[in-house]
Amino acid sequence: MASEDEVSEFLGQNPETAAWLERVRGQCESDKLWRYRREFILRNLSDVCGEGEIPPPPETNHKELDRLLAYSMVWANHVFTGCRYPIQVMEKVLKMAENIKVTDAPTHTTRDELVAKKG
Repeated sequence: MASEDEVSEFLGQNPETAAWLERVRGQCESDKLWRYRREFILRNLSDVCGEGEIPPPPETNHKELDRLLAYSMVWANHVFTGCRYPIQVMEKVLKMAENIKVTDAPTHTTRDELVAKKG
């Protein structure tokens, strides 16, 4: 999946996966944030469920699926709100998001960058 068009086409051809994805969307997620988090989930879903498999219901306590959803939130929080996490977690999520092109992400100034400017 390289673009919104490809994601939309895939979901149109896989209505069960599309319905499942809507069940894991956060109530307060903006359309923009959800578009990218959804792509993150789809890019990594086959590692959890197998190629072409429909994911189990979100409430099934599937540890690997729960981990994928958590990583998707970590990545989205990092990209869209500037959150930072331990280096091992950041390395993992950035690798998982390798080919996702976020074109309109906000830029963030870290505390360290602010301190360096004043020094």
